[in-house]
Amino acid sequence: MAIPSRIVGGGGNVRKQRVPPLPPARTLLTAFAAAAALAVLCLLCSSSPTSSLSGSWRSGAKNEDRYLYWGGRVDCPGKHCGTCAGLGHQESSLRCALEEALFLGRVFVMPSRMCLSTVHNTKGTVHSSNATSEQRWEENSCAMESLYDIDLISRTVPVILDNSKTWHEIASRIMKLEEGGVVHVQGIGRGELKENHVYSKAILINRTASPLAWFMECKDRKKRSSVMLPYTFLPSVPAKKLNDAANKMKERLGDYDAIHVRRGDLLKNRKDRSGVERSLHPHLDRDTRPEFIVKRIAKWIPPGRTLYIASNERTPGFFSPLSDRYKLAYASNFSSILEPIIENNYQLFMLERLMMQGAKTFVKTMKEFDNDLTLCDDPKKNTKVWQKPVST
Repeated sequence: MAIPSRIVGGGGNVRKQRVPPLPPARTLLTAFAAAAALAVLCLLCSSSPTSSLSGSWRSGAKNEDRYLYWGGRVDCPGKHCGTCAGLGHQESSLRCALEEALFLGRVFVMPSRMCLSTVHNTKGTVHSSNATSEQRWEENSCAMESLYDIDLISRTVPVILDNSKTWHEIASRIMKLEEGGVVHVQGIGRGELKENHVYSKAILINRTASPLAWFMECKDRKKRSSVMLPYTFLPSVPAKKLNDAANKMKERLGDYDAIHVRRGDLLKNRKDRSGVERSLHPHLDRDTRPEFIVKRIAKWIPPGRTLYIASNERTPGFFSPLSDRYKLAYASNFSSILEPIIENNYQLFMLERLMMQGAKTFVKTMKEFDNDLTLCDDPKKNTKVWQKPVST
């Protein structure tokens, strides 16, 4: 349920340049009436099976609960989901918002759906030329509960989905409050949100995050002391059906190793003014070819081992040369397990992360942390330095 950004609650001493001015009284009353009507309408329309809550915490919210709302869609750049980011970037944003809720001691109102980027997802997407924007959003998104176990997340950060009947009832009640109900904030740090009573006493904080990406609000994440949720938090709380499927696959494989070979989207080159090919990852194409992979991993993975390969490489048989030294396994070998549950590539990536976590030895494509084993020494972060690709 969207929260109208013009509704502002609270009072007290606040720096004028940082808080949007209150609208005229007549406009404010009209906004309250419209918001209440919208809340009731959303409540009446909320009849899908996913709107019913399960679990002890989500069975209802306490009267003293306070809430944090970051928007109805996770990190759609410029709020246009046709250009939304991949799962990893959206997880960075979601983790950022969850951290703020944890820091403020508030319930996080989580978007009920995750945008599916057309760049990173080709499975299960539908494109209708005559569809409305909302229909296109439904077609190019998936239920958050199909990716994550909301109950597990709530054990660390209390969460309520924004399409739930309970949330619509709560929002409708909050909108009717004349003071201390909703406070709309933009460009204000989480420290001030916690310490300034104008914000801390509000039942609902409606944050307007960066229009580019939510995680732009967490620029201090490099300060390790400010990171409350680790990078591994969201990957460790997958939906139950994904976790169960991964466990079945692990059981079949037994003792195995794994490599993640990211090629596709990172191999895009461009020509400079002289017509010379340039790449942001000059060694990636070379280092992720089978003849170089086998040399790189030989010191970590002995021959004869079962090797699970997760990759976005689409060329059939691309990794077959590795079969001379290893017993190869792919997600496609487990179609009887995966086909009934996997609807898009985001779910598949969630599951393959579990497979990589369960491997005895795991080799990444590029380094993220100091102790990572990697196929390529090029930095994963976008350095924006275009170099000549190296092929030998």
